[in-house]
Amino acid sequence: MLKINDKMPNFEILTDKGEFKVSNHIGKNIIVFFFPRADTSGCTAETLAFTNLQEKFNQMNCIVIGISKDNIKKQGKFREKYNLTFELGSDFENNVCEQFGVWVEKSMYGRKYMGIQRATFLSNKKGVITDVWQKVTVSGHAEEVLEAVKKINI
Repeated sequence: MLKINDKMPNFEILTDKGEFKVSNHIGKNIIVFFFPRADTSGCTAETLAFTNLQEKFNQMNCIVIGISKDNIKKQGKFREKYNLTFELGSDFENNVCEQFGVWVEKSMYGRKYMGIQRATFLSNKKGVITDVWQKVTVSGHAEEVLEAVKKINI
């Protein structure tokens, strides 16, 4: 998994709005958050929390992108259903998840499987990761990320 002081990978990913390229956002703070599956209770709560704070992130020159393995069509329906305000990346080939180290072995009811670990990465305007949240607990998370953005935006 990427760590604090690592360089933000210069990834490109298809989103429900087209294509997202990190290189198009040089000079901005970037929040990349990974979620397991669109339109599930935890993922919906997390994306709504980021949406509710979108204006504050915008004021701090900060881009937000959420990424899961869901296909573009499902991401688009998810955005429309909840009026989400940021791009939703579709990492169906697992390239970006691998770069960030969030494609991990998980376990549920004794069954092991591979899946996305809910995690968030914040990079500053120079493209350096300043904060990493692993195994995110949804409640209060977006607010915690906002506080971290405020600290690097001073």
